[in-house]
Amino acid sequence: MSRSEDQRIVPGEPALRAIMRRLRQIMAEPGDGQQRLDKIVRQVAGLMVAEVCSIYLRRRDSTLELFATEGLNADAVHTTRMKRGEGLVGRCAELGVPVNEPDAQSHPAFSYRPETGEEAYHSLLAVPILRAGALLGVIVVQNRTPRVYSDEDVEILQTTAMVVAEHLASGDVGGAIDDVTSGRASTTQVRGEPIADGIALGHVFVHQPRVVVTELLAVDPEAEADRLDTAVVQLRNAIDAMLQRSSIAAEGAHRDVLDAYRMFANDRGWLRRMHDSVAEGLTAEAAVERVQNMTRTRLLRQNDPFWRERLRDLDDLSDRLLRILVGRANTAFTELELPEDTILVARNMGPAELLDYDRAKLRALVVEEASAQSHVAIVAKALGLPAIGQAPGIIDQLMSGDAAIVDAETGNIHVRPSGDVIAAYADKVRFRARRQEKFRSRRDVAAVSKDGQRVQLLVNAGLAIDLENVADSGAEGIGLFRTELQFMLADAFPRVERQASAYREIIDGADGKPVTFRMLDIGGDKVLPYLRQPKEDNPALGWRAVRLALDRPGLFRMQARALMRAANGRPLKVMIPMVATLAEFRAAKELIAKEQALAAKRGQPLPEAISFGAMIEVPSILFSLDDLLPEVDFVSVGSNDLLQYLFAADRANALVAGRYDPLSPASMRVLRQIARAAERHEVPLTLCGEMGGGTIEAMALLGLGFRSISMAPASIGPVKDMVLSVDVGRVRDLIDGALDARQGGLSIRDRLRRFAETDSVDI
Repeated sequence: MSRSEDQRIVPGEPALRAIMRRLRQIMAEPGDGQQRLDKIVRQVAGLMVAEVCSIYLRRRDSTLELFATEGLNADAVHTTRMKRGEGLVGRCAELGVPVNEPDAQSHPAFSYRPETGEEAYHSLLAVPILRAGALLGVIVVQNRTPRVYSDEDVEILQTTAMVVAEHLASGDVGGAIDDVTSGRASTTQVRGEPIADGIALGHVFVHQPRVVVTELLAVDPEAEADRLDTAVVQLRNAIDAMLQRSSIAAEGAHRDVLDAYRMFANDRGWLRRMHDSVAEGLTAEAAVERVQNMTRTRLLRQNDPFWRERLRDLDDLSDRLLRILVGRANTAFTELELPEDTILVARNMGPAELLDYDRAKLRALVVEEASAQSHVAIVAKALGLPAIGQAPGIIDQLMSGDAAIVDAETGNIHVRPSGDVIAAYADKVRFRARRQEKFRSRRDVAAVSKDGQRVQLLVNAGLAIDLENVADSGAEGIGLFRTELQFMLADAFPRVERQASAYREIIDGADGKPVTFRMLDIGGDKVLPYLRQPKEDNPALGWRAVRLALDRPGLFRMQARALMRAANGRPLKVMIPMVATLAEFRAAKELIAKEQALAAKRGQPLPEAISFGAMIEVPSILFSLDDLLPEVDFVSVGSNDLLQYLFAADRANALVAGRYDPLSPASMRVLRQIARAAERHEVPLTLCGEMGGGTIEAMALLGLGFRSISMAPASIGPVKDMVLSVDVGRVRDLIDGALDARQGGLSIRDRLRRFAETDSVDI
């Protein structure tokens, strides 16, 4: 509190009168809404002799965001968020009543947030900020010394909350809250991240909310322990039954995820900690919540995506156990409640929760907080559900029963769509079905251009569930199998037999079609939580891929051993990623050769032959192609990394990723150089980056000399249509003319598009 503010406090004035007078002054002072909130928390802290006063406001996505604080770390403002029902602040918001705790850290619902520095404070008083019955936020005071706040303290804070509510309702704090008078009947659109391809029309079913524990202290601890044991047995039986369903019994990454989930449910330490809490006098529900929050505290200290995923699994299991304890285990999943065309919407969801629903009624999935790498996304793909994640605020834009359209091609969710939008999407779904039928009818047709150029179309894959896409798309094999995905989903480094089993499944499932296994490409944005890696300022340029493999040859040789066992008398194709020098390729090949010789000496299974390839994705190797190509059996261009390194533009950074076009002269000349060098040395060449999946880009690659392209399965049909309708020789002449003319470095995309229109190329 500043000195000028101190001088406005009248000695001996009652605290409630003082806060009202001071709040009126703050409202009348110049400044924006944020400045007023900052002044309010300073005044309240001073008048209540509190070491902390904070205001959390409800955002449009229903999370509570720290908007102002006196006493907590300033950097936490606008950074710290929590869900309604999470922690003591979330509990206050969910129940709509004051929370007065003399020792907040020992409360079962306490949720640790390391960025705030609140671990120093014990007592806590939280009061909801309400207006016309709607929650706008929570105001909190805290002290280091344990204390029960008096009725007068509660009254002061409630009065302050009323003033803050009117302040917020004035619209002075932009974007902080929903307009409490607005309805939700209008059409709205939310954009998210597609995590499983497809389009669906249907009706919304909102996934059940979190259980809020209201009874904390046990009357009969022994009875509570029995209730807990019974509920845990029920939970485990439900998970076992779920894993036995025919729809998910097949092996694959989704099965690995669920097996790990079952192990978590059977963890003895988890049950012991809950029993310890019951023994201390808590109800079974409070014990579950306490252990959940204590474990969350530990996991939040791990700044790692792997542990964040474990946190989701923990929340899922704990919430399921709470629903069993309060008798709500199945109420959210009954057939009566689930529409026949369900668009399932959730704020967050574990993989097992998705499998609780009747698959026959599900049409699509929307999860606010899910990413393409999340466990629920993996299971959604395995079930063939169109799915969208990273859709902030979707829960608050709809209600169960609302009509909705999920477009997991673009990432758009249309809620309560108009008749015109429904008609347009109905046409789009019909067109998509006809187009897919057309692609299926051409599935076995060879990709041969109008002038007789044979093109090999392959798919990129990384999981066992991708195998069905090889046959369904008509692909001629797997041009890139990303072996690191198996490692990223595992809890510990997979041993040789587990790796060999996974690779064998891929080779068997390919049914004689070629599979190119890229050796482990970790580092950068692909982190293994069980492998210690140094902190790097620029990991994309650091210790990753072949560099890590050569420094840790044991990991590399173990993978080579597993691949050779999986091949067992069949051909094996392995590709070394991120080769920057010929010496790196030679060293990697030498390690595999040593493992091959050792296996032969021991009489272990060996491939019929091993083909060695290199990925061209580091610009330095472009100047050594005549040295590299005589020593490889094949090469693949990783266009994603090659172009980001070529233009020094991180493809994951929205500020720079769009600053170059893959069809600009610089990138086209590089690709032409590679194609001509491969032709000169008679080395098979494939491009396996995202570039190959676009019809315009694929047409350009044909003109540059590429005759093998690997892409996402969904791109095979459109690219094959393009190949069947194009004269490659005419494209080559157009591109050579454009690149040799040196016309200011402009992209030739528009020129290629005009060519496609005039030459009737199907793009």
